[in-house]
Amino acid sequence: EPPAPNAEEVQKQIEGLRKEKDDIFSKLQRVAADYDNYQKRSAKQITDNVAYEKDKIVKSLLPVLDNFDYILANTSCGAADETLMKGVKIIYDQMLDALKGHGIEQIKSAGEQFNPAHHEAITHRSENSKEEGVVLEELQKGYKLSGRLIRPSRVVVNKLPSSQTPPQPEEPETKDTQ
Repeated sequence: EPPAPNAEEVQKQIEGLRKEKDDIFSKLQRVAADYDNYQKRSAKQITDNVAYEKDKIVKSLLPVLDNFDYILANTSCGAADETLMKGVKIIYDQMLDALKGHGIEQIKSAGEQFNPAHHEAITHRSENSKEEGVVLEELQKGYKLSGRLIRPSRVVVNKLPSSQTPPQPEEPETKDTQ
């Protein structure tokens, strides 16, 4: 029969097992934290990739919307073509509704105060009946995707002529009373 271990050897074995348990537990905590970070990072990467692809798709459709805008604004038609134009308008509205369902919205510009975060000033005009800095005309519609700007509106901004500097008061004439 092997000799029974003495208390000192048992204490050393217990200390060794405790140290090994603490090391394994520490490694487990690090692995769990790494896995949690990996899950968060993966979810963010997937969301970012989807947003990037959505952005690319929307940007590729913007010229089509621009062409619809151009046709609807610049085509004068007779009675025979009126039905065709109504059809074009219906398709345009359906496309806008479909895009709106995916978080795409047009930026309202005409009549609004110029906002450099949403508008790109192409030129300016002076209309005294309107206030300074108001968008007079929209040359190209701007769009946002889920509240994030993907293309600014290109606009004409009201710039009132600068008022002339007020006349300087004349110095009083001094008369000699001699």
